[in-house]
Amino acid sequence: MMEFSETLLIAAVEPGARAPAWVMILFALGMIATYVGVALDSFHKTVAALAGAVVLVPLALILGVLPNYDATYEILSHDLNIFGVIIGTGILVDVTGRSGLFHFFSILMVKATGGRASALYFAICTLTFLFVAVLTIVPAMLILSSLVLVICRKLDYPPKPFLLSVAICANSGAVVTFASGLPNIMIGTQAGIPYVHFLMVSAPYALISFLIALALLRFAFRRSLPWNQSVSEQADLKVRIEQFDAWALVEDRRVLIRSAIILLITVVGFALAQQLGVGMDFIAIAGGTAALLFAGKSIEDSIAKVNWTIILFFLGLFLIIGCVKATGALSWLAEQVVDLSNGSTGLLVALLTIFSAVASAIVDNIPVAATLIPVVDQIGDGGVAVEPLWWGTILGCNLGGNGTPIGSISCVIALYTLKKEAHETVSWGEFIRLGGTIMVIQIAGAIAYLLTLNSMGWIPPLPR
Repeated sequence: MMEFSETLLIAAVEPGARAPAWVMILFALGMIATYVGVALDSFHKTVAALAGAVVLVPLALILGVLPNYDATYEILSHDLNIFGVIIGTGILVDVTGRSGLFHFFSILMVKATGGRASALYFAICTLTFLFVAVLTIVPAMLILSSLVLVICRKLDYPPKPFLLSVAICANSGAVVTFASGLPNIMIGTQAGIPYVHFLMVSAPYALISFLIALALLRFAFRRSLPWNQSVSEQADLKVRIEQFDAWALVEDRRVLIRSAIILLITVVGFALAQQLGVGMDFIAIAGGTAALLFAGKSIEDSIAKVNWTIILFFLGLFLIIGCVKATGALSWLAEQVVDLSNGSTGLLVALLTIFSAVASAIVDNIPVAATLIPVVDQIGDGGVAVEPLWWGTILGCNLGGNGTPIGSISCVIALYTLKKEAHETVSWGEFIRLGGTIMVIQIAGAIAYLLTLNSMGWIPPLPR
């Protein structure tokens, strides 16, 4: 028995060595079981991730997959910067939201459209794209869902077309920058992708995918909204809109101005982090701290609003992935993917983009991104150009969320709001016909886009 454990220990420690096949299968099944728990509505995903870690970590120690318990700290040490970004941006967004800044800009846009259904629809979708790009998907969706309901009630518009459109357009906005979506933060941090590279590579396709979604959504809801309104109807709307007060949620205009300045400086800091020689986590924490110092009133509440649930989810997930990686299962999977593609970069991009999109639609893009990071890393170690693979994974994980009602947090929030506040439900079949069609076209476009950039040599190499 001692010899067997020592063999496993050597396999785990020696570079390139692997645990026996049955051990790799055992840990892979443990990871899959965790993902099933994540996907089930009756089981909270954070509990599923922590339960998986509680089972796999002792198993890894018993079987010698991990040399000692300190190895778990080594696994988590690679991901501390992700926690920093989540905490810092969570505080910053909460403080800025309390200032009334986002509500202020939203009402100004509603007034600018005169309340006309067509202009308001495109304005709200555009606002969604921009808000998610700057604020990340969760706070942006919470703000926009509330605003959509208020606007629809005051103007007697059906909320369903607006909320579904906001949910789907949000996933395009999540592709824009390093900090727009959690998969971006995870992949960008691990791959060492500079902030400016997102603006060069993913941001242009984020806009393209947004326009694709907008065109298809406009067609899908062609009979659901009064797109062509008479002059008298528009005049009546204008009277209603004049009653909206952009300053209604602004308690202190000085706090609003300070919040706007801090948010702007933080976004610029993200773009310049590499040149400044600091990590994105430092910029996020600095922005959050500045918000608490100069604009925060309820400091305890703002800190409590940080998404600690997702941090605990990550904690369990990263330990699970680390244990599976230590068995050598992920390196084996990377080799199979390369063999299947015959070493073709084009086929690899297509495979990873499609897989990440479909898997994200079924489970959730966070565990999918966490699983694929070490796989893509291993593929890159084999001499394959890794840059287009990272971008394919980023686009697939974010846009795949449009495929099903549980594919992304934006869809979950929108459908929950629609059911709770408007008492309307959307079936899986109805959503898949709409969102699934959009996802397929967006993913096909993403593959064509990345292959074109790669063939033209327009994908910037990662810093070594």
